[in-house]
Amino acid sequence: MTPAGSTRRMETFSYLPPFSEAQLAAQINYILGNGLVPAIEYAADPGPRSVYWSMWKLPMFDATTAHEILAEIAACADANPGSYVKLNGYDPKRQGQVASFVIRRPD
Repeated sequence: MTPAGSTRRMETFSYLPPFSEAQLAAQINYILGNGLVPAIEYAADPGPRSVYWSMWKLPMFDATTAHEILAEIAACADANPGSYVKLNGYDPKRQGQVASFVIRRPD
């Protein structure tokens, strides 16, 4: 558990202020522009002992715009209001995750 009033740090971007919609779209466009496959995951209480996140639907192989992905992120957050939501970028050539950051935090 994170002490009251503090923010759980999970990755590099967690040390920055939350992204605006335009900044999120820029990150998503970077993922798409580099040929990565976006995927959305969520977890109620990620931490050192619970490292597994649930995948929201399937990876978005056919996604071409940030707007599509932002809509799915919103749907995931609405369906799982008490969860953290993150975006991953998978490289289909190297068969691995090469980008990942938390997009939404529970209130």
